[in-house]
Order: sequence, then structure tokens, then C-alpha cells
Amino acid sequence: MNKSILMLLSVILVSSCTSKKEQNEKAPTRVTTEIVSTALNASGQTYVGIIEECEATAVSFTSMGVVKRMLVNEGQAVAKGQLIAEMDDTQARNLLNGAEAQMNQANDALERYKMLHDNGSLPEVQWVEIQSKVAQAKSQLEVAKKNLADCRLVAPVSGIVGKRLVNAGETAMPSQSVVSILDISTVKVKVSIPEAEISGIGANTSSIIKVEAINGSYTGGRIEKGVQADALTHTYDIRIHVANGERKLLPGMVASVQFGNIEKPTKELSLPVTAVQRKADGSLFVWTVANDSTAHRATVHTGETMGNRIVITDGIAEGGRIVTEGYQKLSENTKVVY
Repeated sequence: MNKSILMLLSVILVSSCTSKKEQNEKAPTRVTTEIVSTALNASGQTYVGIIEECEATAVSFTSMGVVKRMLVNEGQAVAKGQLIAEMDDTQARNLLNGAEAQMNQANDALERYKMLHDNGSLPEVQWVEIQSKVAQAKSQLEVAKKNLADCRLVAPVSGIVGKRLVNAGETAMPSQSVVSILDISTVKVKVSIPEAEISGIGANTSSIIKVEAINGSYTGGRIEKGVQADALTHTYDIRIHVANGERKLLPGMVASVQFGNIEKPTKELSLPVTAVQRKADGSLFVWTVANDSTAHRATVHTGETMGNRIVITDGIAEGGRIVTEGYQKLSENTKVVY
């Protein structure tokens, strides 16, 4: 009986140890890494930008009514004067018919009373009153024609339909945008520049814009500089004009912007600014990945900042693997997968 109990306890103890061991073996932490290399670096500044349209025009009806037809879709190219939408014109046509009838009546009265006026049989006051009624009828007719014409919405400029904000069957209000028309023959790349670096960028500073979404590279043109800094980030917005004759660049695309001469490689090692962490004592470190896929802290010294990258002057060597994303869950000797 005692032997049986001892064997049972042994089995339970072994099972418990095995379970604890399995719990302690955590799955590797997934991270994003970068191989340190001078080939990744280039002279000049690199930033992230957003593509914007050159001009945006909001198109709307001038009166309230039910939209009968929408003739354009988002992304469609439209020409100036092209019909975009139509509003139910039943009421406008009825008003026009009434105004035309009043105009005919006023003209008829004018012709009949003209003979009496010419013969001296009509008082001058009454003749002036008849002429005034003709002028009023003419004015009302012009207004009725304008109201009917306003039931047709045409493009005031050429461009690409950005947003279609009203559909057929919905009621459009005066000045409510029905569609927006974007001019993307030239686009602007909006970039936020730190205040310490804005003085180094002028209206004619050279730039290269790379857009991964279309695998394209473009030469930047004239630069517009903002004069008011963001209160929180202390950055200034600039906008770089880029020719877009093929209409491949679309608003909202993310671009990589590099200023200055990009042809000369530099021998300095650099990493993304976010990869460099600070200890409690103020020293800087990065997470390195060893050959056995374990993470280790490496103390580093840094140099100047170049856009979203920072020069590493000491602490790492070329060819090392550095964690750039996912380091928040790391501790010394943590297993990682990348």
C-alpha cells in the first residue's frame, strides 16, 4: 500500500515539473529587424509625406430639391461644363410657364394701351404703370429661367471626381457639396519638418519623392513653406509641387521624401530614431539579435539626426541585426522571430 502511494506521488511530482517547464517555455516574440549597413544611408534628409491634390473644388446646387440623376462616379475624369447631376425640375418648369404667361399678358396689354397713349387718350401715369408691369414680368421670367437652369449641375472646372456626397433620390440643400472635383495634374507632397531643420529648406531645395504604392520616383519642384508651427510637435508643414501628368499619384498616398544630394553614399551607420531607447540612468541602447535568435541590449552613442534616422557613432558594428519594431515586449535573452 505504501509503495503504491509513493509511486503515485512520484508520478504527480514529475507531471507537475513537466507542466511548469512547458509553461516557462514561451513562444518567441515577433519583431521587425534591420541589418546595419552603410548602404542604407545617404546624405540628405528623409521624411514621410502625404500626397495632396493641387486644388479641390466643392460643387453644389444653389437651391433645395430632390436629386433626380447622378451622372458621375468617384475617380471619374470630368471636363469643365460637363453635366454632373440633375435635380427634379417639375416645380421650376411650372414657375417658368407661369412667368411666360405673365410676360405674354403684359406685352399684350402694352400693345393695346400704346395706341391710346399715342392718340393722347391715356393718362401718362397709367402708361408708366403698364410699362412697369412689363418690366416686372420680364424680371420674373429671367428668374424662372435661372431657377430651371440651376436644376442642372455642371462642372465648373476640369479634374477628377474625389468624393460623391449625394445620391439620386436624396434631397440636396443649398450650398451642400454634391461632389468634389480634384485637380491632380500637379500634386503637392505635405511634409512636417522639425523647427530645428526648417531653416535649411528653401523654395528651390532639391528633393526626390518615392511612392511605394506605385513603385515610382519623382523629382520634387517648388516648395511652399508654412509659417506657423504645430503647438504640440513644433514642426512646420511644407508642400512640394510634383508634376503628375500620368495621374498616377493620388491624394492620400504615402511618400518618402529625401532632400539634398542623394547620389553620394555616406560611411556613417544609422538606425531609425525609434530603435534607440533610453535607460533610467540616461544612457542609450538598442536591442540586438544574436545568432541564436536571442535579444540583448547594446549601449550605443549617437550623432546627428537625419530625418527619421539617427547616426550611431559607437556600440554597434556593420552587419549586426537590430530590432526596429516590437522591442516593447523584450527582455534580456528573449527569443525572437523576425
